[in-house]
Amino acid sequence: MVNRKHISKQFDADLESLRMSVLQMGGLVEEQIEHAVKALTTADKALIEQVVADDHRVNDMEVSIDEICSQIIARRQPTASDLRMIIMVIKIITDLERMGDEAAKIARMAKLIYADGRIHKPRFVEIRHVANIAMEMLRRSLDAFARLDLAEAVWVARQDELVDEEFRSIIRQLITFMMEDPRNISSSIEILFAAKAIERIGDHAKNMSEYVIYLVKGKDVRHVGIEEIEREAQE
Repeated sequence: MVNRKHISKQFDADLESLRMSVLQMGGLVEEQIEHAVKALTTADKALIEQVVADDHRVNDMEVSIDEICSQIIARRQPTASDLRMIIMVIKIITDLERMGDEAAKIARMAKLIYADGRIHKPRFVEIRHVANIAMEMLRRSLDAFARLDLAEAVWVARQDELVDEEFRSIIRQLITFMMEDPRNISSSIEILFAAKAIERIGDHAKNMSEYVIYLVKGKDVRHVGIEEIEREAQE
């Protein structure tokens, strides 16, 4: 049973502290992504530099939380749902760290796009749209983790298909844009890399939602279709 009380109150305190640390890291990553997308769409050079410079904060939190997990395993030797909880946390912080890397990549692409005073300023309507979907996936995957909410986890998993569809649409638009005017090729390729980073953020959010199902149900639902994920969550 998940969330059962332990004889050792300190063990309960350790697990709660671990949970809060993950949510804190998730909040930092969410902020990084929001800043990166804003920097990309507004040409805010100071914000671009801030996102790149702050990437180490996400990395430091991953290392710190990973160490806490190792200490809990060594001291408490958790079993059953407690062990699944620790495993899930280790996986989640890995995905969060990679999301932070993708945010830094978006910022680096923004820096290239606005370099050299390029005349042709790209359109970012589609980028903002898919970024909003991916960020909502992150927020709700963190909420699913905090409340062990299977319905939220399933919602996030299903949204990944929408992000993939939007990404394919962006690719088609960029190809057309480049064919119409070769001067747009450089910026279009950089936008493509930024869009791919957003698509990867959606993938990582989906991974996090699948870990929640693993914790609650004890079933690994990675690499299966959305229909099977929904069935497993409902059983």
